[in-house]
Amino acid sequence: MNIKASNKETICYCFGYSAEDIRKDFSGNGRSTIMERIRNEKKAGACDCATRNPKGKRS
Repeated sequence: MNIKASNKETICYCFGYSAEDIRKDFSGNGRSTIMERIRNEKKAGACDCATRNPKGKRS
């Protein structure tokens, strides 16, 4: 799957990450540590996508 997003587009409303943040993270680390952080926070119950994301909850 190829997802294109503008650099300023918010990807994670709960934690405030943009597409640019994720690209920089991946470029600097060879993997997305941001996605790991998001997964861990979701497991801990710190995700509020249903109310923060204007498009609704995403899994």
